[in-house]
Formats: sequence, structure tokens, C-alpha cells
Amino acid sequence: MLADLDDAWEVLGEAVQTVMRRYGVPEPYEKLKALTRGRRLDANALQEFIQSLDIPDDAKDRLAALTPQTYTGYAADLAAKISD
Repeated sequence: MLADLDDAWEVLGEAVQTVMRRYGVPEPYEKLKALTRGRRLDANALQEFIQSLDIPDDAKDRLAALTPQTYTGYAADLAAKISD
């Protein structure tokens, strides 16, 4: 399963798109779609895309530090609400 996850860099699209929206990057969904449609997204391609964004460097650093294994989005918060 870890190998499959390591090959699924597209799961970070949600995080990247959210940060793009936060900083007012125009058409974040469309830009990610152009990056990912018809090709496999790998770590290098995602890192290059992140570095090309017009967002603050600290936001780029936070995004660059994410991996498919470390990104859980809001999963922990949602699971906690369900178990309450």
C-alpha cells in the first residue's frame, strides 16, 4: 500500500488548490487540471509546479514538505467529530 501511495502525488492536489485559493491565485482548479490531465504526477513535477506559484515562500515551503504519506487533510478532524 505504501508503494501505491508513494506513486499518488495527485492526492496533494487538494492541499495545493486550497493554498492557491487562499492567496488568490486565479483559476486554481484549472491550473491543477492542466498539470495532471493525461499524465502521471510525480514528486518532481509537483515540486516544480509549487515553486512556480505566485504565493509566499513560506506557503511554498509548507506545500513542498508534504508527501502522499503525510497529507491527511481534514481526516483526523472529521473522524473526531464522528466519534463524539
